[in-house]
Amino acid sequence: MRAVRRWFFRAALAVSAVVLLLIGLGVLINPWTTPYMFAEDRRLGGVTYEWVSIDQVAPAMARAVVAAEDANFCNHWGFDVQAIRDAIEDGGNRGASTISQQTVKNVYLWHGRNYTRKALEALMTPLLELMWSKRRIVEVYLNVAEFDKGVFGVKAAADHYFGVAPAHLSDLQAARLAAILPDPKGRSASRPSDFVRKRTRAILSGAATIGKDGRSDCFES
Repeated sequence: MRAVRRWFFRAALAVSAVVLLLIGLGVLINPWTTPYMFAEDRRLGGVTYEWVSIDQVAPAMARAVVAAEDANFCNHWGFDVQAIRDAIEDGGNRGASTISQQTVKNVYLWHGRNYTRKALEALMTPLLELMWSKRRIVEVYLNVAEFDKGVFGVKAAADHYFGVAPAHLSDLQAARLAAILPDPKGRSASRPSDFVRKRTRAILSGAATIGKDGRSDCFES
């Protein structure tokens, strides 16, 4: 029994060391692919992905995704407790994942509802918040998010939908891209449905609000 406990302890230490190393490397090294991106590449026979520094992305884009996905991003340590409570009260019909959680899932884990993945995500998210700056989290999130079938990252998305560089995205275009993130295969930024138009208006308002009240300060230079 003692040998078994020793084995589990050593295995836990080894896993912890690997996780710390991976997250630590992510501070400086940009991901060249992700598990989901790799899977989609094999399924589709290719994906579009090119890294771009956040300094080369219109500030409106970062504000738009934060307003759309995690308005309290600058005020939490990886989990939005109030959003989780609201989701529970709503019967689990709304999402409560923060941008930090989504970044962990997108970069290091796999997609789909799975208790093992959720447990790993819960363990890794505080480490990400501890080791990465908020600006780095947003930068990586923008670069690995899926915006259409086989289209990953804001650089590919800006060209795919609007034919522009990410630095030249307008406020409206940025809000359109943010509006499709929950369902990138079922929504279009260039041919928006009435729902996407309505959500875009809400994101434009939310982005303006977080820009005025300081909730964008942590990721804006």
